[in-house]
Amino acid sequence: MAQQKKNKKLGRPKLPKGEAKGRIVPVRFKPEDLKAIEAAAKANNQTVSEWVRSTIHATIQP
Repeated sequence: MAQQKKNKKLGRPKLPKGEAKGRIVPVRFKPEDLKAIEAAAKANNQTVSEWVRSTIHATIQP
């Protein structure tokens, strides 16, 4: 029998241990809140995810 070709995995390769962010926390926003968040992120040259993370981190740190 002919050997079958091994399929390549799709998507981004896994990050090395310790570099992954951890859990994904789904959140829903009202449209007007999301617009404000997007504007704030853009004003800080960040993605929405980066802005949310940094804002939450600043809020919970003493």
